[in-house]
Amino acid sequence: MRTTLTIAGRELAGYFATPVATVFIVIFLVLQGTLTFNLGSFFERGQADLQPFFSFLPWVFLLLIPAITMRLWAEERRLGTIELLLTLPVTQTQAVLGKFLAAWAFCAIALALTFPFVITVNLLGNPDNGVIASGYVGGLLVAGAFLSIGSALSAATRNQVIAFVLAVAVCFVFAVASYPLVTEFLSRNTPILATIARRIAVLERFQDFTRGVVSVRDLIFFATFIGFWLYLNTVLVEQRKAD
Repeated sequence: MRTTLTIAGRELAGYFATPVATVFIVIFLVLQGTLTFNLGSFFERGQADLQPFFSFLPWVFLLLIPAITMRLWAEERRLGTIELLLTLPVTQTQAVLGKFLAAWAFCAIALALTFPFVITVNLLGNPDNGVIASGYVGGLLVAGAFLSIGSALSAATRNQVIAFVLAVAVCFVFAVASYPLVTEFLSRNTPILATIARRIAVLERFQDFTRGVVSVRDLIFFATFIGFWLYLNTVLVEQRKAD
């Protein structure tokens, strides 16, 4: 675990050593602010909650997180540094976990910087801060889910653009899997797929958190989901490191 945390620390420091961190955080905060206050009608609703904020959060993550993950492994493979990394006294699992934890910590920092939203809603009314806290937990888990997908797909290609497009597409599938348009179509053709789609939908689970419901079932879902994609990430790194 110490090796994994060491890798994570160095990767996280690497984000802030380049303009990547600043650009991502600024774009993230601007998008969230614009969508929450304008499209979300934050003030016009007259309700002391952060539902407009949380309703847009997964979609902002859907667009920005692949921009973080596209370079995690694709860049290593393109430059040929993946072989150097894996010749160090670290395992593939430690390298994968280290990079993932660094990216997740970076997203947590970006999410924490939205604290003015919490302060604003508390100044305007008496919100249920427990619901707000659970919404943030859910947002962090959604970020972890999207990061695990993007990281695995980054290991599957040398091209960062392809990694970005694939990550956006796959994350989008898991985001809209529970939407009525999708489930109704699947129900008419293959009912069993409609059931599966509802169970693997990331946004369906996230909505429970935004309502203040933190269930063991949802926590197990995200842990399993992230674990599966990280395992796939490890397998892809092992298979592709000699390419």
